Amino acid sequence: MPLHMIKLCVGVSDVETLERNAERSDWRVVHTRMTPKRAAEIEDGGSLYWVIKGSVLCRQPILDISTVGEGAASRCEIKLASRVIRTAPLARRPFQGWRYFDKDVPPDLTVLEDGDLPADLAKQLQEMGAW
Repeated sequence: MPLHMIKLCVGVSDVETLERNAERSDWRVVHTRMTPKRAAEIEDGGSLYWVIKGSVLCRQPILDISTVGEGAASRCEIKLASRVIRTAPLARRPFQGWRYFDKDVPPDLTVLEDGDLPADLAKQLQEMGAW
């Protein structure tokens, strides 16, 4: 089972906005201060799960993790695939930076049908314990 990462998606209000932005090349690289020590495990099929407005709603496959610069000026660049894969909503409290994510990973929503619930309604049902 691959190791994943989870990060807050700041400045994005919904998955549709992230999908539009993911098509731009500058949105396919995420900059962080700390490079994951387990980068090889993440690059072996891992994804970056995005927390949008308090819920994990989607993920993007991670293509490469590299460290740029040296010393105090160094930073980590995480290169992502342009496709955004929606997941079942999973409530998550705010946190700083990124975290490893290998337990309780939400399943992908692979088939979207006409009767699917809007994301905000699905989130409310999950918070009530009905989903």
